[in-house]
Amino acid sequence: MPSVDLMQALPVAVYTTDKQGRITFFNEAAADLWGHRPVIGRDQWCGSWKLRHLDGRAMAHGECPMAVALLEERDVRWGQAIAERPDGQLIPFSAHPVLLRDEAGDVVGAINTLLDLRTQTMADEARIRLAAIVESTMDAIVSKDINGIITSWNDAAEHLFGYTPAEAIGRPVTILIPPGHLEEEASIISRIRAGERVPTYETIRLRKDGALIPVSLSVSPIRDGIGRIIGASKIARDISSSKESERRIRLLMREVNHRVKNQYSVIISMIRETSKLTSTPEAFLGQVRERITALSESHDLLVNAEWRGATVDELVQAQLKAFAVQSRVSMTGPAVILQPNAVQYLGIAFHELATNSAKYGALSHHGGQVEIEWDVTIAADGADTFRLIWRELGGPTVDAIARRGFGTVVLKRVAPQALSGTGWLEFDRQGVVWTLEAPLRAVEISLADIAVG
Repeated sequence: MPSVDLMQALPVAVYTTDKQGRITFFNEAAADLWGHRPVIGRDQWCGSWKLRHLDGRAMAHGECPMAVALLEERDVRWGQAIAERPDGQLIPFSAHPVLLRDEAGDVVGAINTLLDLRTQTMADEARIRLAAIVESTMDAIVSKDINGIITSWNDAAEHLFGYTPAEAIGRPVTILIPPGHLEEEASIISRIRAGERVPTYETIRLRKDGALIPVSLSVSPIRDGIGRIIGASKIARDISSSKESERRIRLLMREVNHRVKNQYSVIISMIRETSKLTSTPEAFLGQVRERITALSESHDLLVNAEWRGATVDELVQAQLKAFAVQSRVSMTGPAVILQPNAVQYLGIAFHELATNSAKYGALSHHGGQVEIEWDVTIAADGADTFRLIWRELGGPTVDAIARRGFGTVVLKRVAPQALSGTGWLEFDRQGVVWTLEAPLRAVEISLADIAVG
């Protein structure tokens, strides 16, 4: 299991329990998310003050994803709940409890990672509010008699549907209903005659020019002075923009979800591989911190570019800036915009190469230099290839055997496999030479991806 110091240093909420679900550790990020500090060895399942289901119902701690994982002895992926803080603030989160086992395979506890979902929840709440605010003067308000004949028509209705009041009043409301939705009107009239209010729902309506409009619609009975139902009032809101926003939000959340899962996997892999190749907790923590920092540099590039990728030279400069050796590094190659996955894995590779070079290679030696070259080979069958070479010159003689470690794993296996390519690591007299070949489609962002972004 990762060291306590490492878990304390992680920017995401992490806590552990024993087999009975009693909390044995939590980091500061978890305490910040909960707004509460559970009692180690006493509080069970989750450190939240209170829990709720996503629909707002109270959730017992024994129903939370961690409890499910331990009671059913299975890992739970992307379980979701809401943490209620003592100050009343509600924090939606996703949980990722993973069972911990001893050498015999028996469950001895679990480790849980919590991800704050407030960004997603805020978007969902904005959509709900938009659908709920249907009785404003900006909405189309139309009344009809009990037979479905339009009796009133406001300015917003003219703007939305294209008919003037003179053109609409006295005509059947079915002029606004597409042929495939006519059954809705019969159902609405039946419910209105029974005195029911038709709750807000989303449907399609027809403009004068024949265009279809998605609308949010609510219908209420109209009564006369002695309470008899004489018609209905309809409030319609154009939700074209909200539908487009929902589509873009779904697209964005799928992308964010994918990126979060990908970074989570990279960090777990980094922790696992580093733990195999370090001899002390201090070395382990230091190396993991450096590598997570390098990963964050690549992440910052993507965030600044709104996840549209980054160029090769931008990525190299971001990873080398901590070493202050830019004047000794030359870069040559065509303009290639790396897709986010390539930015993350090549960023890790450049970090490992730069760290090794600064400690043992060309950048540790006066006069040593690094040349980075890349090119693209265009194939007639469309199987274009990306090729990159990191070459060190003027460095000390490198002992290839002594330098095997996590960096070797990244350069020969992790980064190439992530890009569906192949990596070669050579140790010549002047320093390290790393070559990467990969399909261009796995490296460069496509025009379609840029358009979607």
